[in-house]
Amino acid sequence: MRNYSYPGSSELDRRHFLRLAGMGLGALATGGITLRPAAAAAPKIQPTADAVIFVYMGGGQAAAETWDPKRYTPFTAGMKASEVYSTFPSIPTSADGVNISKYLSQMAKVMHHGAVVSSFKPGFMGVPIHVRHIFHLHTCYMPPQTVAAPSMGSIVARTLGPRHPDVPAFVDIGQRLEFPGLTAEIKTAHSPGFLGSAYGPFAIPDPATAALAVRPPANMSKERFEERFRRLEALQQRRAAAQQTADKRDELFTAVEGARRLIHSPAAAALDLSLEPKESYEAYDTGRFGLGCLLARRLVESGVRFVEVAYEYDPFKNWDTHDNGHTRTVAMKNEIDRPLAQLIRDLHQRQLLSRTLVVVASEFSRAMLVEGVTDDPDPVRREYLNRTSVKVPDTLADEKSYGLHRHFTGAGSLLMFGGGIRGGIRYGKTSDEPPFNIVEKPVTMPDLHATIYRALGIPADLSYEIEGRPFYVTPDGKGKAVRELFA
Repeated sequence: MRNYSYPGSSELDRRHFLRLAGMGLGALATGGITLRPAAAAAPKIQPTADAVIFVYMGGGQAAAETWDPKRYTPFTAGMKASEVYSTFPSIPTSADGVNISKYLSQMAKVMHHGAVVSSFKPGFMGVPIHVRHIFHLHTCYMPPQTVAAPSMGSIVARTLGPRHPDVPAFVDIGQRLEFPGLTAEIKTAHSPGFLGSAYGPFAIPDPATAALAVRPPANMSKERFEERFRRLEALQQRRAAAQQTADKRDELFTAVEGARRLIHSPAAAALDLSLEPKESYEAYDTGRFGLGCLLARRLVESGVRFVEVAYEYDPFKNWDTHDNGHTRTVAMKNEIDRPLAQLIRDLHQRQLLSRTLVVVASEFSRAMLVEGVTDDPDPVRREYLNRTSVKVPDTLADEKSYGLHRHFTGAGSLLMFGGGIRGGIRYGKTSDEPPFNIVEKPVTMPDLHATIYRALGIPADLSYEIEGRPFYVTPDGKGKAVRELFA
């Protein structure tokens, strides 16, 4: 088994272990905010899914290069940039009439299980900036907000809780939350916000070392850890007695208690990828992302409610292709194709797909010549976008400029599998000519979140009360689940 761990991540130190034990790494504490669930907190919708695997393609995955292919335009030196529609030919899939892009041949074989949403509409916030759109994708709210908006995983954790008492409700795989230069922004997108750290993600940046998250550090025996827990428990009891709140437990103690329960539970084995049969492990093993997909499957089997798997956002790397877009995309397709398809196959074969919703999405798409959207009526904004956007030469001298490099929020594409979603369909439509804007059935960010919540039985107008005001899981409670996507 290959090791994809980050430098220095092979052994967890004491501080790192305690952060993981808190199950709220990167979360914001409530800070004295009074929280009361609204009367509508009990879901009344019949759920079609029990769990969600949210696969995040960090950096802006170009729709025309992946799930919504356009006319293939092979590279020739001296070609005009305006001639580039897609740098890959399309290939047929197991779903009649649904084509996707070349180098996704394994995904093509499972498309009868899922739906392509070609008309996803990322929000328009002026100049497309990754961290703002990442926040929007994860919370359904555009920054800035007057309150700390919770991520979707935290909303699900707070509303539904874990499916098994020994495991966390929300696990985040593959995205470093302590990120050079962007720690605050990345943490905010993954934060439980005003819900409090008890509902933050159990963060596993590196799936290859996930098993270490449920083991005391090498220099701390189990006996020593248990002794520390007993001391913490005694302190908690004295604190509760002093405050005359015998049943109240602070968030830190609750989280550490949950971590202790997980450490001693058979469910902890789900985090140990070395226990996976060799053939199965190798089917996923294309890198850290592939092992993240394997870990997600094991966690859903163990009872985790919401799992996010990230093809990590890393500025100017991964799907943030500002140069060499075509060649980099070939490599990334080879890394995601097999494990994503294997995840769908495994869930289906284990009779889990029908009750597990798998979503594959990115914060926005990419276009060759347009930064943002083309239909903005404000000439000042249009001029600003043109002045500040990534520059693409009018004529391409070499393959370094061949690819869809600019951020594009006019349209995007995403995938949905299982959890009550109809299989073998393409929903919505984009134009056949650049820049491929939506022409049929747009799906906004609130609609996407409402659709995911709808599968779990959570209404789009569910609210929590904060500072005497309702905070809805979709803005103003107006998200509309796309009912045509459900079987």
